[in-house]
Amino acid sequence: MCGRQKDMLPIGIENFKEIRTEGYYYVDKTGLIRDLLTRRSKVNLFTRPRRFGKSLNMSMLQSFFEYGGEKTLFDGLEISKEPDLCEKYMGKYPVISVSLKSVNGADYETARALMCSVIGEEALRFYDSLDGSERLNEAEKERYRQLIDIDRKGNEGFAMPDAVLMGSLRLLSALLEKHFGEKVIILIDEYDVPLAKAEEKGYYNEMVLLIRNIFEQALKTNNSLYFAVLTGCMRVSRESIFTGLNNLKVLSVTSVRFDEYFGFTDQEVRRMLEYYGLSGKYDTVKQWYDGYRFGNVDVYCPWDVISYCDELTDDPSAGPKDYWSNTSSNDVVRRLLEKSTAAMRDDIERLISGESVTKEVNEELTYNDLYSRAENVWSVLFTTGYLTQRGKADGEFRRLAIPNREIQNIFMNQIREWMQAKVREDGARLQEFCEALKNADTGSVQSIFTGFLGETISIRDTAVKNELKENFYHGFLLGLLRSRENWKVVSNRESGTGFADITVEIFA
Repeated sequence: MCGRQKDMLPIGIENFKEIRTEGYYYVDKTGLIRDLLTRRSKVNLFTRPRRFGKSLNMSMLQSFFEYGGEKTLFDGLEISKEPDLCEKYMGKYPVISVSLKSVNGADYETARALMCSVIGEEALRFYDSLDGSERLNEAEKERYRQLIDIDRKGNEGFAMPDAVLMGSLRLLSALLEKHFGEKVIILIDEYDVPLAKAEEKGYYNEMVLLIRNIFEQALKTNNSLYFAVLTGCMRVSRESIFTGLNNLKVLSVTSVRFDEYFGFTDQEVRRMLEYYGLSGKYDTVKQWYDGYRFGNVDVYCPWDVISYCDELTDDPSAGPKDYWSNTSSNDVVRRLLEKSTAAMRDDIERLISGESVTKEVNEELTYNDLYSRAENVWSVLFTTGYLTQRGKADGEFRRLAIPNREIQNIFMNQIREWMQAKVREDGARLQEFCEALKNADTGSVQSIFTGFLGETISIRDTAVKNELKENFYHGFLLGLLRSRENWKVVSNRESGTGFADITVEIFA
């Protein structure tokens, strides 16, 4: 007789209802609901690195609070142990839930149209309730229709003029409160994606003005607001988009409150590995994907743990991979390298070797100022998950370290690519190096190669395994040799009676 089939692993699934109804494994974070109800502010901003469960938690909050929700979704979960809270709050509120992760246009006009689409689609979700509501008068219904009106003359997107768009969430809140008779909960996921893209593409000031106006009306002067939750990667300065928002509580990676609800704790990872019969992989999972310090809790990256467990269920011999690095570019590390001084390169060497560095961390930068000073890069690396805290020093100074093997690999790969690019810029010296190698001039090869390393970043002996150092320098040298058009360069192939790390065949 076959045993019960194991729950599927939720690779990339951020919908709480889907996970709970379609047979996926769920790490219970519903205690966040209890703590939010008993310790919340009017507006709550959670900042965490990407892939740490922000969107799934927002979906969970919507499923819990929204009218018409399925209460059975929470059966057996932590929040079900709070019957009084469930009776008072579950399924009792209109919820406006928008994600701004898709508002990433190449120019302001495109980004604005995407913002209209996100808000228009959310307003359209309430069509059956609001368009025929007996509690709304005709003028209010007409104002609602402005939110869902389609621009038939243009690209058939939502046709909101600026005044309507900027007041859209506040208007929708007021209409929902009047129809349902309850104040509204607003959930805004990935609030800072439009700002990051705008800074990259050159329309930052226009996007700041738009979001500031939307947020001010929705979160500050909104009498229909019960409370709001926002998530993002970066904590943007109050002077940028949260001007005058005195009811905002920022809960960052340094905050103790709610620290266990984003990321997997050690106990949760052990439980997952045991469930899938993978307890023997615990040490590997911990070495590669643990090490993040949020508040007073050490956490693993959920995306990595789930992805690796999924591979292991198919192939128990599978080795760990850099899953997190493939979900976004690693430009922030590259910018650090490109702006680095000799002192900063020494800090990078110390980080790679497993040491910590003490740096001032500013958690209230604007996207426009992220790279205005070289020292700001440390704050960006910290808030986006490339570095974590190993304790607080004086003032705003913190001891920063690379959290785990995966992030160490990201740094080493970026360093290797950066070093190769720098060496290739000096074509004459690279030519000299290759000629020396071709002529078996080992003295010149060693001298020139040592010079390359001395001008870039070395991988120290301390705390870095020989295998890692060997792979790093192997990859660096491989990249240099492959720059020669008439050289066939092969890595780790059998040669003669032994094995060569790299073989080179030169064609005339």
